[in-house]
Amino acid sequence: MEEQAWSSELALGVPAMDNAHKAFVEELSRLAAAPDDRFAAAFPALVASMERDFREEEELMEAIGFPALQAHGEQHARVLGGMHHAAARVMEGDLAAGHSAIDFLQQWFRLHLSTMDLALAVAIDLHDAEGSVAATRTDSPSPPGPGR
Repeated sequence: MEEQAWSSELALGVPAMDNAHKAFVEELSRLAAAPDDRFAAAFPALVASMERDFREEEELMEAIGFPALQAHGEQHARVLGGMHHAAARVMEGDLAAGHSAIDFLQQWFRLHLSTMDLALAVAIDLHDAEGSVAATRTDSPSPPGPGR
């Protein structure tokens, strides 16, 4: 699969989300290009990073009363389930399963960004227009990671 790079076209205009998404895209690119010994060691760290970022995003959705929280969270859960399955196979030496998972994530991310995360960004902007989330999301961006 063609390596995915961050571009301004992927930005949603919510700094914390954009920073997390950029870090995620860069992490996927590094992992996809990593030699086998580093790939096997880094794959579980990617999964842990995704878990953390998804949890933070879901907490934000809950805080703003995002109406699509359940559907968005279910998508996160399905992707994480697949990643846990792939991580187990990578730990058993099946690096091809991990590389397939990275390829899938690169495709999934673009779709998720343009649908689920775009809707969330709009909801954040609407909520921020009321003045209640703006300071936390722009002054304290979440740590690098998918932040989906």
